[in-house]
Amino acid sequence: MELHNLKPAIGATKSTKRIARGQGSGHGGTATRGHKGDGSRSGAYTKRNFEGGQMPLQMRLPKIGFKNPNRVEYQPVNLSQLQAIADKFGVDTINADFLTEKGYISRTQKIKVLGNGELTAKLSIQAHAVSASAKEAIEKLGGTITVA
Repeated sequence: MELHNLKPAIGATKSTKRIARGQGSGHGGTATRGHKGDGSRSGAYTKRNFEGGQMPLQMRLPKIGFKNPNRVEYQPVNLSQLQAIADKFGVDTINADFLTEKGYISRTQKIKVLGNGELTAKLSIQAHAVSASAKEAIEKLGGTITVA
């Protein structure tokens, strides 16, 4: 076997459909474009989601939902997490700057203290928001919570 003897397997290649080459080809006349209409003209172009004039899918579906542009996103911090941080670093004052420095939150995040878990240390906490149960638990131990 040599390079000039190589040829594709039988049935592997197929000749292309030659359109607009006269009636004898079977694809003459309208050249498989049909009669009249936009698709039969030269330079015909349809947009990406065009459905042939039918009402497009995105217009048929119901419009739902609402995204509040004034929503404030908080990073939740539980009492159990605050206790673990206080034990780990031996601090009694925790604020957003401290949590950012230690990598618990990013610089732009706001924190909300939530009442999940148990707090045993007397802590002074500065946060952007606090739940009622968390505030009660912190003040019960003599700690302070400042909402800024």
